Amino acid sequence: MESFDDLVARLAQAEGQLMALEALNMAALNSVPPAELSILIAALEEHADAVRASFDRAGRPEQVRSAFERGVDRARCVLSAHLTPPIASNRRGSAEAVLLTAARISTFAGARLLTGASGFFFRRHGRLYLVTNRHVLVDESSGHHPDRVEIELHTDVRDLTRCTMYSMPLFRNGLSLWRDATDSGGAVDVAVIEVESHHLPVSAVLFAFDEAILDPQGEDVAVGDALMVIGFPLGFHDTVHHLAVARSASVASAYGVRFQQLGYFLTDARTHRGSSGAPVLRRRGGEPSGASLSSWQLLGVHSTRMDMRSRDLVADESLGLNCVWYADVLLTLTDAANLR
Repeated sequence: MESFDDLVARLAQAEGQLMALEALNMAALNSVPPAELSILIAALEEHADAVRASFDRAGRPEQVRSAFERGVDRARCVLSAHLTPPIASNRRGSAEAVLLTAARISTFAGARLLTGASGFFFRRHGRLYLVTNRHVLVDESSGHHPDRVEIELHTDVRDLTRCTMYSMPLFRNGLSLWRDATDSGGAVDVAVIEVESHHLPVSAVLFAFDEAILDPQGEDVAVGDALMVIGFPLGFHDTVHHLAVARSASVASAYGVRFQQLGYFLTDARTHRGSSGAPVLRRRGGEPSGASLSSWQLLGVHSTRMDMRSRDLVADESLGLNCVWYADVLLTLTDAANLR
């Protein structure tokens, strides 16, 4: 009879082999063109049905069937998370893919709703992240301490009226699940939290930026350049199709220079509460249409409005300037060497 130590060794070996297969699967997925992923999803369903039929013939135990269904569900979620078509259509028209990268975030303490904010999805090294401001997840100065967030997810790329809410805990075993950063100027108001693909709803469809959107592709960014802030100001959005709205902005400080030695630049835009965590993008030159994600460059993450304490609230209007943290902090936050 096999000893306990031998059994543990066999389980460890099996786990290691499964992890190697997982790495291979993710590498293969990252090399599959988006247009072919829908074919792969259809093939998965076809082969899964064939396996189910074999279960019926062979009389496999219920534990095997359950494990198989969980595995198929996870594979379906991972494939859907990589499915990023250039245009997602609904029954009456189409929505640019860039709108579908944005996520409406609600923060909670238990069942109590606290705040609303914006965020977006970013994918790197086969992992999917939700990006927002740090102060959305925790803000010591105001006593803001949520324990979870909810985001809205589309569940049908062809019918944008269909969506579901997905809850993400912010702590596990007393430790925060998000990552933030500091630099020479102090704390950076950007945070990422990994979206665990195997916990996603089976039908969830996600649209995410990747490293390519950070590449300037040889183009310069200058003061006055037109930008776009995509988010949920005051929670406002298309409540039928669950889409964010876009607000025009412009570069208002020397781009590439740390404003007052902090890791952000300024924009000139009309913004509101709820826009915190929104992506700030520039349309690439020579791109007549922004329908594809490749048409955009991600410059930063919108954080807060800027103002002067000395402003006369009656005589002087608000400055109308905003703080945007440089997007390259995402490479630090999602560096595989720094992940837990």
